[in-house]
Amino acid sequence: MTIVRVRFYAAFRDIVGGKQADVEVVGGDTVGDLLEAIVVRWPELREHLINDDGSLSKRANLFVDGRALRFLSDGLASPLDPAQEIDCFQAVAGG
Repeated sequence: MTIVRVRFYAAFRDIVGGKQADVEVVGGDTVGDLLEAIVVRWPELREHLINDDGSLSKRANLFVDGRALRFLSDGLASPLDPAQEIDCFQAVAGG
């Protein structure tokens, strides 16, 4: 079991009930396992965070130690360390 502190922003804060939360990741050690633990704890986040194929939705941004998950070479398979800083944002679009 790993416990990771995740910071949430914008409307995600309303869903989780605060700016940050400690998320328990049972039986996993990747960023993808953390993402799954988040949506198990807060099911209403699933539609914002995860596509039907299990990939990270374009409607959200997940940062690991300040680097966007989309740009990490292993993506959701990236190793998870409890000391990492994890930030979860809604994607912003506009013109």
